[in-house]
Amino acid sequence: MLQNMRSAAKYIWIFIFIAFVGGFLLAETSGLLGRAPVTTSTIVAKVNGEDIPYMVWANTSAALAQQQEQQMGRGLTMDERAQVDEQAYNQLVNDVLLRQEYEKRGIRVTDEEVIETAKYSPPPQFRQNPEFQTDGQFDMAKYRRFLASPAARQQGVLAQLESYYRGEIPKEKLFTQVASDAYVSDSRLWQMWQDRNDSVQVSFISWLPADAETFAKSVTEPEIQKYYADHVKEFDRPGRAVLSMMSIPRAPTALDSADALKRAQGLRDEIGKGAKFEDVARRASDDTVSGAQGGDLGKGGKGRFVKEFEDAAYKMQPGQLSAPVKTAFGWHIIKLETRKGDTLSLRHILVKVKQSDSSAVRTDRRADELARTAAGALEAVKFDSAAKKMGLVVTQIEVREGQAAQYLGRPAPSVSAWAFGGVRPGESSDLFDDDNYYYLARLDSLRQGGPQTIDVVKDEIRDRLSVQKALDAKMATAQKTASVAAASTLEAAAKDAGRTVQATPLFTRVGFVMGMGQLNQAVGSAFALPVGAVSTPIRTNEAIFVMRVDKKIAADRTSWEKQKGAQRQQALNAMRDSRVQAFLGALRKDAKIEDRRKKIQASLRRQSS
Repeated sequence: MLQNMRSAAKYIWIFIFIAFVGGFLLAETSGLLGRAPVTTSTIVAKVNGEDIPYMVWANTSAALAQQQEQQMGRGLTMDERAQVDEQAYNQLVNDVLLRQEYEKRGIRVTDEEVIETAKYSPPPQFRQNPEFQTDGQFDMAKYRRFLASPAARQQGVLAQLESYYRGEIPKEKLFTQVASDAYVSDSRLWQMWQDRNDSVQVSFISWLPADAETFAKSVTEPEIQKYYADHVKEFDRPGRAVLSMMSIPRAPTALDSADALKRAQGLRDEIGKGAKFEDVARRASDDTVSGAQGGDLGKGGKGRFVKEFEDAAYKMQPGQLSAPVKTAFGWHIIKLETRKGDTLSLRHILVKVKQSDSSAVRTDRRADELARTAAGALEAVKFDSAAKKMGLVVTQIEVREGQAAQYLGRPAPSVSAWAFGGVRPGESSDLFDDDNYYYLARLDSLRQGGPQTIDVVKDEIRDRLSVQKALDAKMATAQKTASVAAASTLEAAAKDAGRTVQATPLFTRVGFVMGMGQLNQAVGSAFALPVGAVSTPIRTNEAIFVMRVDKKIAADRTSWEKQKGAQRQQALNAMRDSRVQAFLGALRKDAKIEDRRKKIQASLRRQSS
């Protein structure tokens, strides 16, 4: 079997060689090599002295992007592509760190291990492949017959499997070593059960720092410096950009909706006259993902689709074709294949509501004018001039690195990735678009991510210290009120202090409590007090509380015993995952990693300008 794997490997390497040469020639002809700062020897990162070539990163990212585009049925936005680039980078860094750790620990993989694992532990994508399933369940016999068939060898599957297992087996060995001593005692399981099932109900009086601003002037410079030194890790922040945005709507009209309905009805009539639903879906559906599968939406119960769609689907009989159904996505023609109880097997054709050709032409002409006037401009004034000339409203927004820009209540694709892609303040973007708008952005200011200086976070620290000083000032009053409550009642103490008693519903140690918060000192103290007892003042970072426990319900031990086995396995899995993640985090933290991506990006930017 292994020999077959290796005999097929040459075809895989031929494919990789062609892809690499193609990528190299593309880079040559596009100016990425030669005089540009990126060459075949450019290094994108060093991990403990081991190089990761730029071209390896670029090819890995391109492969991941292609896979995601196939899954989504469309091209990626710049934001999505930036996420893929980050995923590829992290994957390559982790691969290097893991290989180095295998070498350090002497972890090896034998041919026999590869063969046995391939036979008995198929990869997830094989388990999910309908070709290897019987009645919706993975069929091991079908899988093994395929491995033994000439097709597996001819298609290069065996070589791919060997490569997969030579990467996965040492990883599994390492992770087993890391988490081999994971153990959860009965006492810990019971404690975890109590955390989620013990419940308590309290009444409380609270003091909030509503007057914190009045204490801002009393915060001194030495206090700010000390707080910064003690909490510097909390100020490691993502990059922040301030952008000016303007847009041209691509909104369809009522006439456009009527036209889409007419098109949907025409497709339904075509099917009614004998055309196969699947063929029409592949040709005409605007849902490109399901359309490629003949409109197939799979099999499932309620809750999969929007209300209007499901309401129509559950009124149908098997084999029936619906009239056009309107949802926020457009007009749908639904076909019910099978029904078993609430489980439906469905197909659909989507006709999106789009601008008419004449409206779209007018919109596109305005967009072309905006692009000619200001897109890619290096001078900030061109953006403002274009907005004034075309009567477009300019809106300023703030964007965080790694997050999509939000504009007019919806994500604006590609804008965030552009803002953090090496442009300088004052520059304007290319013209971006989605189904709703054409967008143009200008970068007004940029703060790089990473540890922030004290000057950047000084106001935030002042606010935090102001809150703490405001709470300090209220502590004496809270102590007096607690003493009165202990001697009389919480209600009498509240009346004496001119405050209101609030009551909670039953809550657990891990639940959120309205008015009190979650996983803080006040919530924890509620479970420590006996019923009827009044607490001393309990201070959190946000408020001071004096509380009385009104009711307690203890977790049921019999119920815990019945589910203990399943709970133990779940807890062990979580503990092992946690240890593996902590190990990988420590491995990366202790590594010497030199990330050159931003330098290369900035260099490419300078080269093109």
